[in-house]
Amino acid sequence: MSVWFGVLGGVEVRVGTWPVDVGHARQQCVLAALLTDAGRLVTMDQLADRVWGERQPQRARAALHSYLSRLRRIVAVADDVTVERHGPGYVLRADLDAVDLHRFRGLVGRARSADDPRAVELYEEALGLWRGEPFGVVESAWADDMRAALRQERLVAELERNDAALRQGGHERLLSRLSARATEYPLDERLAEQLMLALYRSGRMADALDTYTRLRRQVAEELGVDPSEPLRRLHRRILSRDATLDPAHTEAPAATRTSGSPASPRQLPLTVRSLVGRDAELAALEAQSVDLDLGPGTAVVITVTGLAGVGKTTLALSWAHRVMDRFPDGQLYLDLRGFGPGEAPMAPAEAVHRLLDALGVGPDRMPADADGKAALFRSLTADRRLLLVLDNARDADQVGPLLPGGAGCLVLVTSRRLLAGLVARFQAQPLALGTLTAPEARELAVSRMGAARAAAEPEALDDLVGHCAGLPLALGIAAARALTNPEMPLRSLVDELRDQEHGLRALAVPDGRDSDVSAVFSWSYRALSPGAARIFRLLALHPGPEFALPAAASLAGASPAATRVLLEELTDAGLLQRRGADRHLLHDLLHAYAGTRLTADEPASGRHAAEHRLLDHYLHTARAADRVLDEHRDPVAIDPPHPGSQVRDFAGHDEASGWFTAEHATLLTLVDRAAAAGFPGHAWRLAWTLSTHLQRRGSWDKWRHVQDTALRAAHHADDAYGIAHSRHGLAVALSWAGRHDEARALLDDALGRYARLADETGQAHTRRTLSWVSQKQGRDAEALAHAVATLRHYTAAGFPPGRASALNVIGWCQSLLGRHRQALTACRHALALFEQVGNRTGQAYSWDSLAHAHRGLGQHADAVDCLRHSLRLFTELGDRYYQADTLTSLGDGLGAVGDHAGARTAYQDALRILEALGHPDAERVRERLRAAA
Repeated sequence: MSVWFGVLGGVEVRVGTWPVDVGHARQQCVLAALLTDAGRLVTMDQLADRVWGERQPQRARAALHSYLSRLRRIVAVADDVTVERHGPGYVLRADLDAVDLHRFRGLVGRARSADDPRAVELYEEALGLWRGEPFGVVESAWADDMRAALRQERLVAELERNDAALRQGGHERLLSRLSARATEYPLDERLAEQLMLALYRSGRMADALDTYTRLRRQVAEELGVDPSEPLRRLHRRILSRDATLDPAHTEAPAATRTSGSPASPRQLPLTVRSLVGRDAELAALEAQSVDLDLGPGTAVVITVTGLAGVGKTTLALSWAHRVMDRFPDGQLYLDLRGFGPGEAPMAPAEAVHRLLDALGVGPDRMPADADGKAALFRSLTADRRLLLVLDNARDADQVGPLLPGGAGCLVLVTSRRLLAGLVARFQAQPLALGTLTAPEARELAVSRMGAARAAAEPEALDDLVGHCAGLPLALGIAAARALTNPEMPLRSLVDELRDQEHGLRALAVPDGRDSDVSAVFSWSYRALSPGAARIFRLLALHPGPEFALPAAASLAGASPAATRVLLEELTDAGLLQRRGADRHLLHDLLHAYAGTRLTADEPASGRHAAEHRLLDHYLHTARAADRVLDEHRDPVAIDPPHPGSQVRDFAGHDEASGWFTAEHATLLTLVDRAAAAGFPGHAWRLAWTLSTHLQRRGSWDKWRHVQDTALRAAHHADDAYGIAHSRHGLAVALSWAGRHDEARALLDDALGRYARLADETGQAHTRRTLSWVSQKQGRDAEALAHAVATLRHYTAAGFPPGRASALNVIGWCQSLLGRHRQALTACRHALALFEQVGNRTGQAYSWDSLAHAHRGLGQHADAVDCLRHSLRLFTELGDRYYQADTLTSLGDGLGAVGDHAGARTAYQDALRILEALGHPDAERVRERLRAAA
């Protein structure tokens, strides 16, 4: 049974002569989204974007699957229509003539290559398919964009129909339509020209002249310009009663005026002999080109986008050369100058003029206006198999008028921008080009400089590849310098690249504008708005390649909403890459280029203020996250954040832990950066906020490094509190690494400093750590004495969580000394206090201490129960070392109650964690495993 789909009005489906209920507006939107790309894959992400835009519900995919299931049932009655699942999305397969939108486009394409009488019939049939506003009640940002594009398609078809009808003497039949359209589009000069001609031929010369007068006045008032030359010329011809305006003197349509066969140009420039690391992209181009000859008027458009120097043109031309024999009618190439050193981007009128010139259209046959040129280009390409490479495009508006009219044509567009407009308006297939992987980058460098040169200095080659960060342009320039300077060691080139101030100068050769990384980046930078350019150079102050929106907003001193707009501009310009929700990546070489612009374009005061805001953002946000991980940790004093600095809040443990994980490398680098840049207070306080995170990750070496940096910064600033805190922090990190004697010396010194500062809490923290170090050294009685002193100091400070902690340590020490019943009393008291204040970390430690006391009394089943409580809490807290430690104790307890299989499993789980942490306790667990076997 036949089926018909309509979107040029309400979204409708008819099976035979019977209408089918399509469902509510969302359901209709899904169907419309598939119909506009009938025969082509529409991914789930694209569907979600078309239906909901930026306001996608949490279960968007589930809703889409439900809608698609209903659509399958709707079309199931038709034999030749299917909705098929393919990889990441769906394809609606149907006869394109059964979809009014595609039939409309097919008829218009045929009309453009027909003679005038037949063209008028085809245009009328195409326009007759319109029933109203496209997509009816469907509401979404995508639908609104498509409506605007389709209205424009309809208007262009009407204008082309009018031209053909006027050449056939159909002016009287057109008058009412032209008058109505001229009222709707009062500034459209082509429409005004058609109306003036129809009025003049209908004997209404005064009305024709009045039409021109009204339009001239309106364009002067609203646009501040005069009418175009073609319209002024028609006005003069009407005034002079030019006889050639009579229908009998009308020229034949452009498609029939071109004498002879159009030229078959071969314009593809040379490209590299071998393409490295782009097999997947070449395969994607092949897959995206399979829709050639899909239907009338549906040329395949593919966009290749990416950052400057990533190899977009090289990929496009390499593939174009491989497939050129598929396009016997010619291969056209045009550099649209979207981004370059001096010339302005090529205007669409100039571009289409060049394309027509390449197709053999001489000056005598070249239309005067841009629309006429575009129409002629579509006519000449309607029935041809052409490959068109549009290189270095500025935006979608520059490319739109250059698209050919035939289904046998393929257009390959390269741009630093995303060209989302082409995807939305012309169903372009996007291909995002990324940097090369490390092995691919090495292969490219070796292929360019030669295997012998590469083999002579393999380590220097690896360093060189690393500094080029996978950017083909940089790798090519570095290889060229190596080839043209055979006496220069690769190590010398690497040393140049390492120069923080002038490193990018090493990635330039003197005889080519496209062979200088800084110059190529500068073309994108100069095209930015002032706000986007400023935030781009300020990003040089961010130490990591990846950053989140609040960090960027802090650098700019702007709101997150305003910053998001600027980051979108940078992303569209190919200067940033998205990395999830509100996270972006700045390529290493672009980061270096941003540093050169920062020095050149941003005053020192602006740089200092931005760095202060960035450090405040990370310090205050890290403190907020740390307070979630250890909610009762006694905080250090921190000044309020600088105005313009953004501070994040965290809803729970997972969110805070996830933030620390995502920002781990950045936070570690910022401690060093703060110390070096004259922010010692930020350095040691930031190190303090990292302690819980680093301890739970088992990052002993990094923890020790940041605490050592913090201590040196505090000493440099002669900050008494900073010195005491940092000595204590470094001692903890050293003790976790097994360096207890060094830790004890630092703790004794810190204890004296806190005493001189009359800081009871600081003394309590230090005494508690001394108790822990004493335990590690087997000094159990000394450990108990420190624990009792800890309780005294916390009581004096009035810090209840500290009192609970001290009681737990006292209980643990008593158990070590064999006083297990006293230990149970102290630890139960500690657990109750921890539960009262909601401190899960303290609860976990208390359950572990209770288990130790029960085990000492021979109560192994009770010990196992306590350890299970402790393990659950440590797992929820993400404390990896104490998960392993508790699992080891749990293995001991399970073995004691006869569950040897359970004991081995616990030991194995503990060993996996300790091996991942690189902790020396792993050997102790291996011994237990061997014994358990």
